[in-house]
Amino acid sequence: MALGVFGLTVALALGGVVLLGTLGYVLQRSVDTEAFRTADAVALLAAEDALPDPLPVAGGQVRVQVIDAQGRIRAASIDADRLVPMVRPERLDTGRRQRLEAPAERVGLVGPVRVVAVPAGTAADPLTVLVARSMADVRHSTHVVRTILLVAFPLLVAALAAVAWRVVGATLRPVEALRRGAEEITGRAGAGRLPVPASADEIHRLAVTLNGMLDRLETARDRQRAFVSDAAHELRSPLTNIRTELEVAQRLADRTDWTAVTANLLADTERLSRLVDDLLLLARLDETPVARGTGPVDLVALLSEVAARYPSPPVRVVPPPGPLWTVGNADELRRVLANLVDNAVRHAHVSVVLAAVPRPDEAYHLVTVTDDGPGIPAADRDRVFDRFTRLDDGRGRDDGGAGLGLAIVRELVRRAGGTISLTSADATDNATDNATDNATDNAAAGAGVDGPPGLRVCLLLPALPAEDDQGRRVADRDMRR
Repeated sequence: MALGVFGLTVALALGGVVLLGTLGYVLQRSVDTEAFRTADAVALLAAEDALPDPLPVAGGQVRVQVIDAQGRIRAASIDADRLVPMVRPERLDTGRRQRLEAPAERVGLVGPVRVVAVPAGTAADPLTVLVARSMADVRHSTHVVRTILLVAFPLLVAALAAVAWRVVGATLRPVEALRRGAEEITGRAGAGRLPVPASADEIHRLAVTLNGMLDRLETARDRQRAFVSDAAHELRSPLTNIRTELEVAQRLADRTDWTAVTANLLADTERLSRLVDDLLLLARLDETPVARGTGPVDLVALLSEVAARYPSPPVRVVPPPGPLWTVGNADELRRVLANLVDNAVRHAHVSVVLAAVPRPDEAYHLVTVTDDGPGIPAADRDRVFDRFTRLDDGRGRDDGGAGLGLAIVRELVRRAGGTISLTSADATDNATDNATDNATDNAAAGAGVDGPPGLRVCLLLPALPAEDDQGRRVADRDMRR
Protein backbone atom coordinates (compact mmCIF):
# COMPACT_ATOMS: atom_id res chain seq x y z
CA MET A 1 0.00 0.00 0.00
CA ALA A 2 2.84 2.42 0.81
CA LEU A 3 4.20 1.88 -2.68
CA GLY A 4 0.80 2.72 -4.15
CA VAL A 5 0.53 5.94 -2.13
CA PHE A 6 4.06 6.90 -3.17
CA GLY A 7 3.20 6.31 -6.82
CA LEU A 8 0.04 8.41 -6.44
CA THR A 9 2.07 11.21 -4.83
CA VAL A 10 4.58 11.23 -7.68
CA ALA A 11 1.76 11.22 -10.25
CA LEU A 12 0.02 14.16 -8.55
CA ALA A 13 3.30 16.09 -8.31
CA LEU A 14 3.99 15.60 -12.01
CA GLY A 15 0.42 16.61 -12.77
CA GLY A 16 0.86 19.83 -10.75
CA VAL A 17 4.08 20.69 -12.59
CA VAL A 18 2.42 20.09 -15.95
CA LEU A 19 -0.57 22.19 -14.89
CA LEU A 20 1.62 25.13 -13.87
CA GLY A 21 3.66 24.94 -17.06
CA THR A 22 0.57 24.73 -19.23
CA LEU A 23 -1.12 27.62 -17.41
CA GLY A 24 1.96 29.88 -17.77
CA TYR A 25 2.29 29.02 -21.46
CA VAL A 26 -1.39 29.69 -22.19
CA LEU A 27 -1.38 33.00 -20.34
CA GLN A 28 1.81 34.13 -22.07
CA ARG A 29 0.39 33.24 -25.50
CA SER A 30 -2.73 35.20 -24.59
CA VAL A 31 -0.60 38.27 -23.75
CA ASP A 32 1.35 37.91 -27.01
CA THR A 33 -1.83 37.55 -29.05
CA GLU A 34 -3.34 40.70 -27.55
CA ALA A 35 -0.08 42.61 -28.08
CA PHE A 36 0.17 41.51 -31.73
CA ARG A 37 -3.43 42.57 -32.32
CA THR A 38 -2.62 46.05 -31.01
CA ALA A 39 0.62 46.22 -33.03
CA ASP A 40 -1.16 45.19 -36.25
CA ALA A 41 -3.72 47.95 -35.76
CA VAL A 42 -0.97 50.58 -35.30
CA ALA A 43 0.96 49.18 -38.30
CA LEU A 44 -2.14 49.61 -40.45
CA LEU A 45 -2.34 53.26 -39.41
CA ALA A 46 1.37 53.69 -40.21
CA ALA A 47 0.89 52.23 -43.66
CA GLU A 48 -1.82 54.82 -44.34
CA ASP A 49 0.41 57.57 -42.90
CA ALA A 50 -2.31 58.33 -40.38
CA LEU A 51 -0.52 57.87 -37.08
CA PRO A 52 -2.17 59.91 -34.36
CA ASP A 53 -0.19 61.45 -31.56
CA PRO A 54 -0.45 60.12 -28.95
CA LEU A 55 -1.28 56.59 -30.10
CA PRO A 56 -4.58 55.28 -28.65
CA VAL A 57 -4.28 52.19 -26.35
CA ALA A 58 -6.66 50.37 -24.01
CA GLY A 59 -5.53 49.79 -20.43
CA GLY A 60 -2.77 51.19 -18.33
CA GLN A 61 -0.50 48.15 -18.63
CA VAL A 62 0.27 48.68 -22.35
CA ARG A 63 2.97 50.85 -23.96
CA VAL A 64 3.25 51.50 -27.73
CA GLN A 65 6.09 53.05 -29.73
CA VAL A 66 6.72 53.47 -33.46
CA ILE A 67 10.41 53.77 -34.29
CA ASP A 68 12.27 54.19 -37.56
CA ALA A 69 15.40 52.47 -38.85
CA GLN A 70 17.66 54.84 -36.88
CA GLY A 71 15.87 54.09 -33.61
CA ARG A 72 14.07 57.44 -33.44
CA ILE A 73 10.57 57.44 -31.96
CA ARG A 74 8.02 58.65 -34.53
CA ALA A 75 4.94 58.15 -32.33
CA ALA A 76 4.13 56.80 -28.90
CA SER A 77 1.23 56.12 -26.57
CA ILE A 78 0.47 58.59 -23.83
CA ASP A 79 2.40 56.70 -21.15
CA ALA A 80 5.31 55.59 -23.33
CA ASP A 81 8.77 57.22 -23.30
CA ARG A 82 9.22 59.51 -26.32
CA LEU A 83 13.03 59.58 -26.16
CA VAL A 84 14.24 56.05 -25.34
CA PRO A 85 12.97 53.03 -27.33
CA MET A 86 11.62 50.18 -25.22
CA VAL A 87 13.99 47.78 -27.05
CA ARG A 88 17.49 48.60 -28.21
CA PRO A 89 17.57 48.99 -32.02
CA GLU A 90 20.33 46.42 -32.41
CA ARG A 91 17.98 43.71 -30.99
CA LEU A 92 15.39 44.32 -33.67
CA ASP A 93 15.29 42.37 -36.90
CA THR A 94 13.71 44.66 -39.44
CA GLY A 95 11.04 43.01 -41.51
CA ARG A 96 10.26 40.18 -39.09
CA ARG A 97 7.73 39.80 -36.26
CA GLN A 98 9.44 39.23 -32.92
CA ARG A 99 8.72 38.39 -29.29
CA LEU A 100 11.16 39.93 -26.82
CA GLU A 101 11.72 40.48 -23.13
CA ALA A 102 12.49 43.99 -21.87
CA PRO A 103 13.56 45.38 -18.47
CA ALA A 104 10.63 46.78 -16.49
CA GLU A 105 12.47 50.01 -15.64
CA ARG A 106 13.16 50.73 -19.34
CA VAL A 107 9.49 50.41 -20.18
CA GLY A 108 7.99 51.85 -17.04
CA LEU A 109 5.80 48.88 -16.15
CA VAL A 110 5.70 46.54 -13.14
CA GLY A 111 7.16 43.04 -13.28
CA PRO A 112 8.53 41.27 -16.31
CA VAL A 113 7.58 42.92 -19.61
CA ARG A 114 6.72 41.19 -22.85
CA VAL A 115 7.43 43.19 -26.04
CA VAL A 116 6.30 42.32 -29.56
CA ALA A 117 7.77 43.95 -32.68
CA VAL A 118 5.80 44.22 -35.97
CA PRO A 119 7.30 45.76 -39.16
CA ALA A 120 5.37 48.71 -40.64
CA GLY A 121 5.81 51.64 -43.01
CA THR A 122 7.20 51.36 -46.54
CA ALA A 123 10.40 50.15 -48.11
CA ALA A 124 11.62 53.71 -48.38
CA ASP A 125 10.69 54.50 -44.81
CA PRO A 126 10.67 51.27 -42.77
CA LEU A 127 9.14 51.50 -39.34
CA THR A 128 8.74 49.12 -36.42
CA VAL A 129 5.78 49.03 -34.05
CA LEU A 130 6.68 48.04 -30.48
CA VAL A 131 3.94 47.00 -28.05
CA ALA A 132 4.85 46.20 -24.45
CA ARG A 133 2.58 44.45 -21.95
CA SER A 134 3.27 43.72 -18.32
CA MET A 135 3.44 40.06 -17.26
CA ALA A 136 2.61 40.88 -13.65
CA ASP A 137 -0.93 39.51 -13.96
CA VAL A 138 0.40 36.30 -15.48
CA ARG A 139 2.95 35.92 -12.73
CA HIS A 140 0.32 36.62 -10.11
CA SER A 141 -2.05 34.04 -11.56
CA THR A 142 0.59 31.34 -11.68
CA HIS A 143 1.71 32.22 -8.17
CA VAL A 144 -1.85 31.84 -6.87
CA VAL A 145 -2.28 28.50 -8.58
CA ARG A 146 1.10 27.28 -7.28
CA THR A 147 0.17 28.32 -3.74
CA ILE A 148 -3.16 26.52 -3.98
CA LEU A 149 -1.45 23.37 -5.23
CA LEU A 150 1.19 23.48 -2.50
CA VAL A 151 -1.49 23.79 0.17
CA ALA A 152 -4.02 21.39 -1.33
CA PHE A 153 -1.56 18.79 -2.54
CA PRO A 154 -0.53 17.42 0.91
CA LEU A 155 -4.14 17.48 2.08
CA LEU A 156 -5.27 15.60 -1.05
CA VAL A 157 -2.51 13.02 -0.66
CA ALA A 158 -3.39 12.51 2.99
CA ALA A 159 -7.09 12.13 2.18
CA LEU A 160 -6.38 9.67 -0.63
CA ALA A 161 -4.01 7.70 1.60
CA ALA A 162 -6.67 7.48 4.31
CA VAL A 163 -9.31 6.34 1.82
CA ALA A 164 -6.92 3.81 0.29
CA TRP A 165 -6.03 2.53 3.76
CA ARG A 166 -9.68 2.01 4.64
CA VAL A 167 -10.60 0.46 1.30
CA VAL A 168 -7.57 -1.82 1.13
CA GLY A 169 -8.00 -2.75 4.79
CA ALA A 170 -11.65 -3.65 4.23
CA THR A 171 -10.69 -5.67 1.16
CA LEU A 172 -7.85 -7.54 2.84
CA ARG A 173 -9.65 -8.16 6.13
CA PRO A 174 -11.27 -11.37 4.81
CA VAL A 175 -7.88 -12.45 3.45
CA GLU A 176 -6.37 -11.98 6.90
CA ALA A 177 -9.22 -14.04 8.35
CA LEU A 178 -8.42 -16.77 5.82
CA ARG A 179 -4.75 -16.61 6.81
CA ARG A 180 -5.55 -16.95 10.50
CA GLY A 181 -7.92 -19.80 9.76
CA ALA A 182 -5.28 -21.57 7.70
CA GLU A 183 -2.73 -21.07 10.51
CA GLU A 184 -5.13 -22.60 13.02
CA ILE A 185 -5.80 -25.54 10.74
CA THR A 186 -2.06 -26.10 10.30
CA GLY A 187 -1.45 -25.86 14.01
CA ARG A 188 -3.96 -28.46 15.15
CA ALA A 189 -4.87 -31.99 14.23
CA GLY A 190 -8.17 -32.96 12.67
CA ALA A 191 -10.39 -31.36 10.11
CA GLY A 192 -10.85 -27.60 9.87
CA ARG A 193 -12.65 -25.03 7.79
CA LEU A 194 -11.73 -21.55 6.67
CA PRO A 195 -14.11 -18.67 7.46
CA VAL A 196 -16.30 -17.76 4.48
CA PRO A 197 -17.06 -14.01 4.17
CA ALA A 198 -20.67 -13.01 3.61
CA SER A 199 -19.92 -10.89 0.55
CA ALA A 200 -20.45 -12.67 -2.75
CA ASP A 201 -17.13 -11.65 -4.29
CA GLU A 202 -13.84 -13.24 -5.32
CA ILE A 203 -12.74 -13.70 -1.67
CA HIS A 204 -15.98 -15.58 -0.94
CA ARG A 205 -15.43 -17.87 -3.93
CA LEU A 206 -11.80 -18.38 -2.91
CA ALA A 207 -12.84 -19.41 0.61
CA VAL A 208 -15.45 -21.84 -0.76
CA THR A 209 -12.90 -23.34 -3.15
CA LEU A 210 -10.29 -23.70 -0.39
CA ASN A 211 -12.81 -25.37 1.92
CA GLY A 212 -13.67 -27.78 -0.88
CA MET A 213 -9.97 -28.53 -1.27
CA LEU A 214 -9.68 -29.11 2.49
CA ASP A 215 -12.61 -31.53 2.32
CA ARG A 216 -10.93 -33.46 -0.46
CA LEU A 217 -7.61 -33.49 1.41
CA GLU A 218 -9.33 -34.69 4.58
CA THR A 219 -11.09 -37.45 2.65
CA ALA A 220 -7.84 -38.46 0.99
CA ARG A 221 -6.07 -38.45 4.36
CA ASP A 222 -8.77 -40.63 5.90
CA ARG A 223 -8.58 -43.01 2.97
CA GLN A 224 -4.81 -43.12 3.24
CA ARG A 225 -4.95 -43.85 6.96
CA ALA A 226 -7.54 -46.57 6.43
CA PHE A 227 -5.53 -47.99 3.55
CA VAL A 228 -2.31 -48.08 5.56
CA SER A 229 -4.09 -49.62 8.55
CA ASP A 230 -5.81 -52.28 6.44
CA ALA A 231 -2.66 -53.00 4.45
CA ALA A 232 -0.65 -53.40 7.67
CA HIS A 233 -3.29 -55.76 9.05
CA GLU A 234 -3.40 -57.84 5.87
CA LEU A 235 0.39 -58.00 5.63
CA ARG A 236 0.67 -58.99 9.27
CA SER A 237 -1.47 -62.13 8.83
CA PRO A 238 0.81 -64.00 6.40
CA LEU A 239 3.92 -62.75 8.18
CA THR A 240 2.53 -64.04 11.49
CA ASN A 241 1.79 -67.42 9.90
CA ILE A 242 5.31 -67.62 8.47
CA ARG A 243 6.86 -66.72 11.82
CA THR A 244 4.68 -69.26 13.66
CA GLU A 245 5.60 -72.04 11.21
CA LEU A 246 9.30 -71.27 11.59
CA GLU A 247 9.15 -71.08 15.42
CA VAL A 248 7.29 -74.42 15.62
CA ALA A 249 9.76 -76.01 13.23
CA GLN A 250 12.64 -74.66 15.32
CA ARG A 251 11.21 -76.14 18.54
CA LEU A 252 10.49 -79.54 16.99
CA ALA A 253 13.98 -79.69 15.51
CA ASP A 254 14.46 -83.20 14.05
CA ARG A 255 10.77 -84.04 14.37
CA THR A 256 9.82 -81.24 11.97
CA ASP A 257 7.97 -82.26 8.81
CA TRP A 258 9.87 -79.96 6.50
CA THR A 259 7.76 -80.93 3.49
CA ALA A 260 4.59 -79.68 5.20
CA VAL A 261 6.40 -76.61 6.55
CA THR A 262 7.71 -75.77 3.09
CA ALA A 263 4.24 -76.12 1.57
CA ASN A 264 2.71 -73.88 4.21
CA LEU A 265 5.44 -71.27 3.82
CA LEU A 266 5.03 -71.27 0.05
CA ALA A 267 1.27 -70.76 0.40
CA ASP A 268 1.76 -67.84 2.78
CA THR A 269 4.47 -66.40 0.54
CA GLU A 270 2.20 -66.60 -2.50
CA ARG A 271 -0.60 -64.93 -0.57
CA LEU A 272 1.81 -62.18 0.55
CA SER A 273 3.06 -61.76 -3.02
CA ARG A 274 -0.47 -61.42 -4.41
CA LEU A 275 -1.31 -58.86 -1.76
CA VAL A 276 1.81 -56.79 -2.52
CA ASP A 277 1.12 -56.96 -6.26
CA ASP A 278 -2.45 -55.76 -5.73
CA LEU A 279 -1.28 -52.91 -3.50
CA LEU A 280 1.30 -51.80 -6.07
CA LEU A 281 -1.29 -51.94 -8.85
CA LEU A 282 -3.73 -49.79 -6.87
CA ALA A 283 -0.96 -47.32 -6.07
CA ARG A 284 -0.10 -47.02 -9.78
CA LEU A 285 -3.77 -46.57 -10.68
CA ASP A 286 -4.06 -43.77 -8.12
CA GLU A 287 -0.99 -41.94 -9.41
CA THR A 288 -1.45 -42.25 -13.18
CA PRO A 289 -4.15 -40.15 -14.89
CA VAL A 290 -7.23 -41.76 -16.33
CA ALA A 291 -6.32 -43.04 -19.78
CA ARG A 292 -9.03 -43.90 -22.22
CA GLY A 293 -8.76 -46.74 -24.70
CA THR A 294 -5.43 -47.42 -26.27
CA GLY A 295 -6.73 -49.63 -29.06
CA PRO A 296 -9.55 -51.86 -30.30
CA VAL A 297 -10.24 -55.01 -28.25
CA ASP A 298 -12.34 -57.99 -29.40
CA LEU A 299 -14.68 -58.75 -26.48
CA VAL A 300 -15.75 -62.12 -27.90
CA ALA A 301 -12.17 -63.35 -28.17
CA LEU A 302 -11.36 -61.93 -24.73
CA LEU A 303 -14.30 -63.74 -23.08
CA SER A 304 -13.34 -67.01 -24.74
CA GLU A 305 -9.71 -66.62 -23.69
CA VAL A 306 -10.59 -65.98 -20.03
CA ALA A 307 -13.21 -68.78 -19.94
CA ALA A 308 -10.67 -71.25 -21.37
CA ARG A 309 -8.69 -71.06 -18.12
CA TYR A 310 -11.52 -72.75 -16.20
CA PRO A 311 -13.30 -76.10 -16.63
CA SER A 312 -16.65 -76.19 -18.42
CA PRO A 313 -18.86 -76.59 -16.53
CA PRO A 314 -19.08 -74.51 -14.44
CA VAL A 315 -17.83 -71.68 -16.71
CA ARG A 316 -19.77 -71.16 -19.92
CA VAL A 317 -19.76 -68.44 -22.60
CA VAL A 318 -23.00 -67.44 -24.31
CA PRO A 319 -22.34 -66.97 -28.03
CA PRO A 320 -22.82 -63.27 -28.84
CA PRO A 321 -25.07 -62.15 -31.71
CA GLY A 322 -22.06 -60.90 -33.67
CA PRO A 323 -18.59 -59.37 -33.38
CA LEU A 324 -18.24 -56.95 -30.47
CA TRP A 325 -15.37 -54.51 -30.27
CA THR A 326 -14.50 -52.04 -27.55
CA VAL A 327 -11.76 -49.48 -27.01
CA GLY A 328 -9.33 -50.05 -24.18
CA ASN A 329 -6.23 -51.75 -22.91
CA ALA A 330 -6.42 -55.48 -23.60
CA ASP A 331 -4.30 -56.46 -20.57
CA GLU A 332 -6.37 -54.34 -18.19
CA LEU A 333 -9.67 -55.69 -19.53
CA ARG A 334 -8.30 -59.24 -19.30
CA ARG A 335 -7.43 -58.56 -15.63
CA VAL A 336 -10.98 -57.27 -15.05
CA LEU A 337 -12.63 -60.37 -16.48
CA ALA A 338 -10.19 -62.72 -14.74
CA ASN A 339 -10.90 -61.14 -11.33
CA LEU A 340 -14.65 -61.31 -11.88
CA VAL A 341 -14.60 -64.92 -13.08
CA ASP A 342 -12.31 -65.96 -10.19
CA ASN A 343 -14.75 -64.44 -7.74
CA ALA A 344 -17.77 -66.03 -9.46
CA VAL A 345 -16.19 -69.51 -9.61
CA ARG A 346 -15.25 -69.32 -5.94
CA HIS A 347 -18.86 -68.73 -4.88
CA ALA A 348 -20.93 -70.46 -7.59
CA HIS A 349 -22.94 -73.59 -6.81
CA VAL A 350 -23.26 -74.96 -10.34
CA SER A 351 -22.58 -72.51 -13.13
CA VAL A 352 -20.89 -69.27 -14.16
CA VAL A 353 -22.15 -67.69 -17.37
CA LEU A 354 -20.24 -65.09 -19.41
CA ALA A 355 -22.14 -63.07 -22.00
CA ALA A 356 -21.73 -59.93 -24.10
CA VAL A 357 -24.40 -58.10 -26.06
CA PRO A 358 -24.62 -54.63 -27.66
CA ARG A 359 -26.75 -51.97 -26.01
CA PRO A 360 -29.66 -50.53 -27.99
CA ASP A 361 -27.98 -47.11 -28.18
CA GLU A 362 -24.90 -48.78 -29.77
CA ALA A 363 -22.64 -46.56 -27.65
CA TYR A 364 -21.77 -49.33 -25.15
CA HIS A 365 -21.51 -53.10 -24.97
CA LEU A 366 -22.93 -54.96 -21.97
CA VAL A 367 -20.70 -57.70 -20.55
CA THR A 368 -22.15 -59.84 -17.75
CA VAL A 369 -20.64 -62.43 -15.41
CA THR A 370 -23.46 -64.37 -13.69
CA ASP A 371 -23.16 -67.03 -11.01
CA ASP A 372 -25.74 -68.98 -8.98
CA GLY A 373 -24.05 -68.47 -5.63
CA PRO A 374 -25.45 -66.88 -2.47
CA GLY A 375 -25.43 -63.37 -3.95
CA ILE A 376 -24.76 -60.07 -2.18
CA PRO A 377 -27.39 -58.02 -0.31
CA ALA A 378 -28.47 -54.88 -2.19
CA ALA A 379 -27.26 -52.65 0.67
CA ASP A 380 -23.69 -53.98 0.30
CA ARG A 381 -23.37 -53.95 -3.49
CA ASP A 382 -21.67 -50.57 -3.60
CA ARG A 383 -19.56 -51.16 -0.51
CA VAL A 384 -17.91 -54.30 -1.90
CA PHE A 385 -15.98 -52.13 -4.36
CA ASP A 386 -14.16 -50.37 -1.50
CA ARG A 387 -10.66 -51.50 -0.69
CA PHE A 388 -10.21 -54.25 1.93
CA THR A 389 -13.95 -54.79 2.08
CA ARG A 390 -15.06 -58.36 2.90
CA LEU A 391 -18.61 -59.13 3.87
CA ASP A 392 -19.58 -61.17 6.92
CA ASP A 393 -21.59 -63.75 5.01
CA GLY A 394 -20.28 -66.85 3.35
CA ARG A 395 -19.77 -65.15 -0.01
CA GLY A 396 -17.61 -62.40 1.47
CA ARG A 397 -15.16 -64.81 3.13
CA ASP A 398 -12.52 -64.81 0.50
CA ASP A 399 -10.15 -67.74 0.90
CA GLY A 400 -6.85 -65.96 1.30
CA GLY A 401 -8.18 -62.79 -0.40
CA ALA A 402 -7.64 -59.31 0.96
CA GLY A 403 -10.72 -57.58 -0.46
CA LEU A 404 -8.83 -55.81 -3.23
CA GLY A 405 -10.11 -57.68 -6.28
CA LEU A 406 -13.28 -55.69 -6.90
CA ALA A 407 -11.52 -52.42 -6.02
CA ILE A 408 -8.98 -53.13 -8.77
CA VAL A 409 -11.80 -54.04 -11.16
CA ARG A 410 -13.60 -50.74 -10.54
CA GLU A 411 -10.46 -48.67 -11.12
CA LEU A 412 -9.59 -50.51 -14.34
CA VAL A 413 -13.15 -50.22 -15.68
CA ARG A 414 -13.14 -46.52 -14.90
CA ARG A 415 -9.89 -46.10 -16.80
CA ALA A 416 -11.51 -47.84 -19.80
CA GLY A 417 -14.35 -45.31 -19.76
CA GLY A 418 -16.98 -47.80 -18.56
CA THR A 419 -19.07 -48.54 -15.49
CA ILE A 420 -19.66 -51.59 -13.30
CA SER A 421 -22.66 -52.57 -11.16
CA LEU A 422 -24.05 -55.60 -9.31
CA THR A 423 -27.57 -57.03 -9.57
CA SER A 424 -29.33 -60.25 -8.72
CA ALA A 425 -28.95 -63.05 -11.20
CA ASP A 426 -32.70 -63.10 -11.88
CA ALA A 427 -32.96 -59.33 -12.50
CA THR A 428 -33.56 -58.33 -16.13
CA ASP A 429 -32.40 -55.03 -17.55
CA ASN A 430 -34.20 -55.22 -20.88
CA ALA A 431 -34.16 -57.33 -24.00
CA THR A 432 -30.37 -57.23 -24.14
CA ASP A 433 -30.19 -59.40 -21.00
CA ASN A 434 -32.49 -62.19 -22.25
CA ALA A 435 -29.64 -64.25 -23.65
CA THR A 436 -27.81 -64.18 -20.33
CA ASP A 437 -30.95 -64.97 -18.35
CA ASN A 438 -31.80 -67.94 -20.55
CA ALA A 439 -28.29 -69.36 -20.38
CA THR A 440 -28.22 -69.08 -16.59
CA ASP A 441 -31.63 -70.65 -16.17
CA ASN A 442 -30.80 -73.53 -18.51
CA ALA A 443 -27.53 -74.24 -16.70
CA ALA A 444 -29.27 -74.30 -13.30
CA ALA A 445 -32.14 -76.46 -14.54
CA GLY A 446 -29.77 -78.98 -16.12
CA ALA A 447 -28.02 -79.38 -12.77
CA GLY A 448 -31.26 -79.77 -10.80
CA VAL A 449 -30.83 -76.52 -8.82
CA ASP A 450 -34.00 -74.64 -7.92
CA GLY A 451 -33.00 -71.13 -8.97
CA PRO A 452 -30.86 -69.54 -6.18
CA PRO A 453 -30.69 -65.73 -6.15
CA GLY A 454 -27.12 -65.59 -7.46
CA LEU A 455 -25.19 -62.50 -8.54
CA ARG A 456 -24.73 -60.75 -11.85
CA VAL A 457 -21.87 -58.34 -12.54
CA CYS A 458 -22.74 -55.88 -15.32
CA LEU A 459 -19.96 -54.13 -17.25
CA LEU A 460 -20.73 -51.30 -19.67
CA LEU A 461 -17.76 -50.79 -21.99
CA PRO A 462 -17.62 -48.17 -24.76
CA ALA A 463 -18.24 -49.57 -28.24
CA LEU A 464 -15.68 -49.05 -30.97
CA PRO A 465 -16.69 -46.01 -33.08
CA ALA A 466 -17.57 -46.69 -36.69
CA GLU A 467 -14.69 -44.57 -37.99
CA ASP A 468 -12.25 -46.92 -36.22
CA ASP A 469 -13.30 -49.89 -38.33
CA GLN A 470 -9.94 -49.96 -40.11
CA GLY A 471 -8.14 -50.17 -36.77
CA ARG A 472 -10.45 -53.01 -35.74
CA ARG A 473 -9.53 -55.04 -38.85
CA VAL A 474 -5.82 -54.46 -38.20
CA ALA A 475 -6.18 -55.56 -34.57
CA ASP A 476 -8.18 -58.62 -35.64
CA ARG A 477 -5.48 -59.63 -38.08
CA ASP A 478 -2.78 -59.17 -35.43
CA MET A 479 -4.70 -61.36 -32.92
CA ARG A 480 -5.13 -64.14 -35.45
CA ARG A 481 -1.43 -64.15 -36.15
